[in-house]
Amino acid sequence: MRELRNDFFHDPDFAVLDETEDYIVVNKPAHLLVHPSKPGNPPTLLDGLEGLLAFDIANGARLSIINRLDRDTSGIVLITKNPKAARLFCIAMERRQFKKGYQAIVYGWPESEEFEVDAPLRRKGEVTPSPIWLKQIIHPDGATSRTRFKVLQRFEHHGQRFSLIEANPITGRMHQIRVHLQHTGHSIVGDKIYGPSEDWYLQFIDDGWSEEMEHALLMKRHALHAFRLTLPEHDLHWEAPLPTDMRDFVATGLG
Repeated sequence: MRELRNDFFHDPDFAVLDETEDYIVVNKPAHLLVHPSKPGNPPTLLDGLEGLLAFDIANGARLSIINRLDRDTSGIVLITKNPKAARLFCIAMERRQFKKGYQAIVYGWPESEEFEVDAPLRRKGEVTPSPIWLKQIIHPDGATSRTRFKVLQRFEHHGQRFSLIEANPITGRMHQIRVHLQHTGHSIVGDKIYGPSEDWYLQFIDDGWSEEMEHALLMKRHALHAFRLTLPEHDLHWEAPLPTDMRDFVATGLG
């Protein structure tokens, strides 16, 4: 495993999981944007990859990000180096041939060890006024959305119940796992939008992180990690270990 040493990131866990002439697979840390969203953005994953692959780019490589993660979501990101590979993987993504696995720490203990949520999603701002434009809600006129869940561990943390859950999205909608878990009553720990109150997100945007926020949310980011990505048709399989912050949270509860 090759680590990316770059002062932009200040995170030793940013690492390359696999690399060929056609693609590179990385383990993205939390708090790192995948792609610039506006001028003046802080450095992104794409910036780092362009530095890491400067030689490839100078020799004709064209980078395309195949799967994107939210800024606070850690885990596997697949990037192709040429149009042929990009087309192959994009078609596979559109046909839902990729199998994705996430791990999340949630509030409470679900009643069942395995369960599924089949609930359509729509942007909240399209149906009712919302101070958070990106926020998604379950709505009958929304896009079909399905996620399967499995409880991996149940534990207590400072007297409160939590679970480590595996999530396998069948569809790939924005914020799908986060909204579906909120719908079951088991929001993801640290989620500023779909956790205890969306007001924490608005406060964070205005004033940044605070001790009050840390007490309410327990983690500085939502505890969601993309730990597995597979493409069975091409015998491709990648995994990324649970990051330190999530692992420590679980260990504290189990200890």
